[in-house]
Amino acid sequence: MTTQAAGAPLAYSAVSKWVHWITALCVIGLIPAGIIMNRLPEGELQDRIFDLHRSTGILVLTLAVLRVLARRFFGVPRPVETLTRFERIASTAAHHSLLALIFIMPLLGWLMMSAYGVKVPVFGLFDLPKVLPESESVYKVLAKIHQVLGYLMGVIIAAHAGAALLHAFVKRDGVLDRMLPQSLARLLPR
Repeated sequence: MTTQAAGAPLAYSAVSKWVHWITALCVIGLIPAGIIMNRLPEGELQDRIFDLHRSTGILVLTLAVLRVLARRFFGVPRPVETLTRFERIASTAAHHSLLALIFIMPLLGWLMMSAYGVKVPVFGLFDLPKVLPESESVYKVLAKIHQVLGYLMGVIIAAHAGAALLHAFVKRDGVLDRMLPQSLARLLPR
């Protein structure tokens, strides 16, 4: 991989790109599923969406670990030099917040389900162990935190995606190119 003089890569590694986009698709599906599943009548459909939501949350947690490992082993590119001070601060805040949330949200969900007394199946392959004793009051607190952080995550993702599109189609400064697979990056306007 070609790197900058300071040793930082010019773009994210292929592993980082794949982990980013799979995580993004999962989270973009998890947020509306989390809202919808609580509004559905009790029954088989709601149960299936809950199970899929829990399983996908654990997948996101696994991807979060892979993301950290990829950052550690392959590095991350330095910010694009044309970014303003505000853009650098906002970008760093968004990236760190999202990284923290992709760890926190699945762990909160697991704790929440343990307090509710429900097992956490992972795609029908195995169940996660309960990590808290059953407690309705603890469940309610954790559920509220999970809900609020889910909305916060949605706002940060919308801002992150909006900024990426701004850089790709208005500023045309190559910021988004660094996270896209090369075949897609070539399609962006220059």
